[in-house]
Amino acid sequence: MSEQAGRYQRSFSGMIGALLVTLLVIGGFVAFRALNRDEVDTGPETVDYLETVDAVQEGGISVLYPPSLPSGWRATSVDYQPGEEPAWGLGFLTDGDTFVGVRQEDEPLDDLLAAYVDEQPAEVGEVDVSGAVEPTWRVFEDAGGDTAYAAKHGADWVLVYGSAPREDVEAMVGSLTDERR
Repeated sequence: MSEQAGRYQRSFSGMIGALLVTLLVIGGFVAFRALNRDEVDTGPETVDYLETVDAVQEGGISVLYPPSLPSGWRATSVDYQPGEEPAWGLGFLTDGDTFVGVRQEDEPLDDLLAAYVDEQPAEVGEVDVSGAVEPTWRVFEDAGGDTAYAAKHGADWVLVYGSAPREDVEAMVGSLTDERR
């Protein structure tokens, strides 16, 4: 008696058939999931920036922040870098899904502008912002439509910038405070 393994015939057309059946099963599964899935929110996650403000202030550091946000706005990022010269940053999305950021640190203004706005934004003047922690702010724009407001606050430069309309960026400037919560 011969103990040879059973052999089956392999053919190119059989391999193509198996491949097509596999692709049909995968396609059917993907279609089924697409039809039976709720809408997935892929936007940035909202963060509680006021909780971080409290923690930073508990450490004796003065940071600028908006005590509340306009309707429809949401905080999407908080960045605090402790040290001898701490750095502070906040990111927000407006109700129109445009960005407004706040950056406060003891770095040269040109470096902050290059990092957060443009290598060489155009300075378009100065404005007095009613109710702002600093009365006069320098205004910059880049070729891509971003706007930035900059003012010296103590030893730090404060930069409020973003792709949001200029009115929204200026509204953020006017809302900033350094009061303890």
